[in-house]
Amino acid sequence: AFMAPMLYTDTDGRYRGVDQAIHTAKGFTNYTTFSLWDTYRAQHPLLTLIFPGRSSDMVNSMLAHFDQSPQKMLPVWSHHGQENWCMIGYHAVTVIADAWVKGIRGFDPGRALKACVTTAGNKWYDGIPEYSALGYAPDDKVGNSASVTLEYAYDDYTIARFAEELLRDPETPDSLKRFAAITLPLFNRRSLHYRNLWDASSGFIRPRKSDGSFKSPFDPLSTHGQGFIEGNAWNYSLYVPHDIPYFISLTGGDQAFINRLDSLFTMHLDDKHFEGTEDVTRHGIIGNYVHGNEPSHHVPYLYNYTSRPDKTRERVRQIVNTLYRNEPDGLCGNDDCGQMSAWYIFSVLGFYPVCPGTTSYALGIPCVSEAVISLPGGKTFTIVADNYSPENTRVKSITLNGNLLKDNFLDHHSLLEGGKLVFGLTSP
Repeated sequence: AFMAPMLYTDTDGRYRGVDQAIHTAKGFTNYTTFSLWDTYRAQHPLLTLIFPGRSSDMVNSMLAHFDQSPQKMLPVWSHHGQENWCMIGYHAVTVIADAWVKGIRGFDPGRALKACVTTAGNKWYDGIPEYSALGYAPDDKVGNSASVTLEYAYDDYTIARFAEELLRDPETPDSLKRFAAITLPLFNRRSLHYRNLWDASSGFIRPRKSDGSFKSPFDPLSTHGQGFIEGNAWNYSLYVPHDIPYFISLTGGDQAFINRLDSLFTMHLDDKHFEGTEDVTRHGIIGNYVHGNEPSHHVPYLYNYTSRPDKTRERVRQIVNTLYRNEPDGLCGNDDCGQMSAWYIFSVLGFYPVCPGTTSYALGIPCVSEAVISLPGGKTFTIVADNYSPENTRVKSITLNGNLLKDNFLDHHSLLEGGKLVFGLTSP
């Protein structure tokens, strides 16, 4: 999880920028290798938690990339200081928003918000004009149109959260507050664009054409030609990390959503459909849940938003114990610059950032008896699994500094205060 991003300067701070000119990093350390489609999900939130100083440097590196970019874009997938335009989305905005709302400073918020808004409005990049005009990326004009729509909507949500946080901060200059006040409602609206692809007749997110009609024929098990990138509609339809309660209502409510998740983990993905699955080994799949690729990494934690959080703990333990092995073939998919490993680290600790760009972690179940996180200011946050054993997969209580938690979520700022999170475990 710490192999990337990578330092990218000479000893005097000079480096070759995306514009091919020589620049000097002033006031920050420059980084490259941002595999952002993968790493915004858990690896960057892990670095924000463990290495806040480095996270600030990484944001400044992204802003320098933006300034040097001929297209005026934040990095999409930078490598050796250059942009290789790999994958979809503009997920640098999520890393920046996540850092700010979690208290990371050391970068200019006005410059950062303007870079996020400019990137999200770039008229030449991957269907943004159509997405802005129609409320979705049309399948007849944009490749991987459903995935693009879902990921843009989520990225837009995080831009709105960044703007909202700036509006709340009394230290925000008035001029920046005015810009944030314009940004917030615009990107709140855009964050709901994913709803335009919900097809109630099939029960899936489904690509639409420019004329509004849904793509047909449609195979929700296929990963090719169906409007999704490195995933199928079964997995990608659950990619609404910023609007989960509403999405649960779309699918029929609490029990219907639980049944849907259960079906994902227990159904059989036949060889025909598995062969089209990218970056994943056969043992990286549980039913049709694909852990060996990133779009589904939050899915085991979605039970937390229902009446059955115990099922999150059951699935997390299963994944930790069976899909990560100390063997030559022990990784069930492409680690993608640390994302697979970061999922493991968070999940072993007992919590996971389902929606980076907010301060909420979904609680799971620790997979070690005790762990300590070193925090700024000499504080520590200790996670204890009381009565830990591999067989004890039921959580009977969770306390934070002796106080019983009433739900299955932990706030980042509470974590930063230090203290002790205790999971009381028992057998099923």
